[in-house]
Amino acid sequence: VQLQASGGGLVQAGDSLRLSCVASGRAFSTYTMSWFRQAPGKVREFVAAISKGGNKYYADSVKGRFTISRDNAKTTVYLQMNSLKPEDTAVYSCAAVLYDTYTGYSRDPEDYKNWGQGTLVTVSS
Repeated sequence: VQLQASGGGLVQAGDSLRLSCVASGRAFSTYTMSWFRQAPGKVREFVAAISKGGNKYYADSVKGRFTISRDNAKTTVYLQMNSLKPEDTAVYSCAAVLYDTYTGYSRDPEDYKNWGQGTLVTVSS
């Protein structure tokens, strides 16, 4: 599956953004879809995931502010980001992984073999 992320930009603290990741290829609905981010000088970190069964998982740092969703008909996964903070500034990338279970996901980027290009989110204070 090929992935293409979009929707990043420059916003002020407290603003919202919605990232999109469109997948091409077969069987999008069978993948667990995740968002990761990497800030300058830092390692890539897990942000959110949605399993093929629709279960959602979030990093503690974004819980309550970010919402992940998917539209299998449009082969797209979204990340709605509200109440953005300067520490959310990073390059955000989407990734896909296959699990046999309907709840399977991983927070380790090493487990993902399918990645989209990143989209930069900059939050000014």
